[in-house]
Amino acid sequence: MIFICYQKCTTCKKAQKWLDDNGFTYELRDIKENNPTRDEIKKWQGINGMPLKKFFNTSGLLYRSLGLKDKLGSMSEDKQLDLLASDGMLVKRPILVDGNIVLVGFRESDWEAHLK
Repeated sequence: MIFICYQKCTTCKKAQKWLDDNGFTYELRDIKENNPTRDEIKKWQGINGMPLKKFFNTSGLLYRSLGLKDKLGSMSEDKQLDLLASDGMLVKRPILVDGNIVLVGFRESDWEAHLK
C-alpha cells in the first residue's frame, strides 16, 4: 500500500491518522518531493475510473494561478496528464494505492468501504 500525501495538508494528516488508527501499514510518499508520473496517473485513472479532471487539486494555489478551472474542459487528456505530472501541487491528495484500489482524496466512508 502506498500513501501519497503532502505532509502539511490537513486532509492528508486526517487520512494518515485514519490509516494508523485502523492498523494499516503503508509506504509514505511525499507528493511534492516525488510527484506521480504521467504513467502512474494514467494507470491509476484506469483502475479507479474517475475522469482525469478529478485528479486535479482544485483548491490549490497553483491550480488557481494557472486558471485551470476555465481551461481543463478544452484541454486534451494528454495535456492534462503532462500538467499533473509536472508538479505535485496540482494533484489532488491524498492518494492511496493498494493493488487494484486507488482512492483519490480522503472521504472516510469511501476509505472504510474499500479497505475494511
